[in-house]
Formats: sequence, C-alpha cells, structure tokens
Amino acid sequence: MKIRHALAGIAVAATLAGTAACEPVDENGTAADRADTKNAAKKDAKNVDAAASSKPGKSKAAAPKETAGQAQARQSAAQYLDVTAFSRQGLIDQLVQGEGFSKADATYGVEAQHADWNKQAALAAKQYLDVTSFSHQGLVDQLMQGDGYTQPQAEYGVKQVGL
Repeated sequence: MKIRHALAGIAVAATLAGTAACEPVDENGTAADRADTKNAAKKDAKNVDAAASSKPGKSKAAAPKETAGQAQARQSAAQYLDVTAFSRQGLIDQLVQGEGFSKADATYGVEAQHADWNKQAALAAKQYLDVTSFSHQGLVDQLMQGDGYTQPQAEYGVKQVGL
C-alpha cells in the first residue's frame, strides 16, 4: 500500500508543479463522478441560499466560509483520488501524515469529495490484481488492514473483480 500511495504522492506533486505526470483516472466513478457530485452540491447550496434569503423576518446568517487550509486539503484530496484509489481513512491519513494537514482539514477535504468508497475499494482491488495475485480473503485483508477500507467496502471491491 505504501508504495502505491507513495507513487500517487509523486504524481500529485508533479501535477502541482504543472507537469502532466499521468492522466486522471476515470474508472469506477472517480473524477467524473466527483465533478458531477460537486456541481450538484454547488447547485443545492445556491438553492439553499436562495431559500434562506427569501424567508421573511429571518436575518441572513452567513454560511461558514471554507478556510484556506480546508480548500487546500480539498484540492489535494481530489488530486490523490484522480491518481489512485484510496479508502476514506487512507486518504485522511495520507493528507495528515504525508502532506502535513491537520486532521480536521484533512477530514474536511476528504468528505468534500463525496467519493463512493465502494467504488474506490473496487478500483483498489483491480489495481492490486494488476500487479500480483491474491486469494479472496488475502485481498479483503489487504484492503482492510493495508488500505483502511471497512469490511463491507473490501468485500464489495473484491466481489467486483471476480474473486
């Protein structure tokens, strides 16, 4: 897992430096699905703002703004997910330990992705099988213990790759 995530870190760093190290992964609902979800979330936020401002007698309470740290963590999380699969916990850990974000900012950045963790587990399972062999239980264990997926997510991912 560390090698796969270290390579993802290198690719993200290259992307941040303006180098196209690799094309974004668009398998199993990664970048494209998150973009659709983000656009839907922005639309919902506008609708909520419009509804809140149209209520008579209520003062407009400003929604909390995203901090600079949260914005950076959100962008970094998106870049990692564009390169490789991560579990929710694995991505939080990468942002905290690998990038130095606070746990709160990292958690915010990961949650802002609205990722489908089952699909991420399936993508991770496929990535593992592309480089080595696993038994059903071995791959479930790797996804859970090595990558931080929950048991249902790991089982889903392994089932999706046919084991």
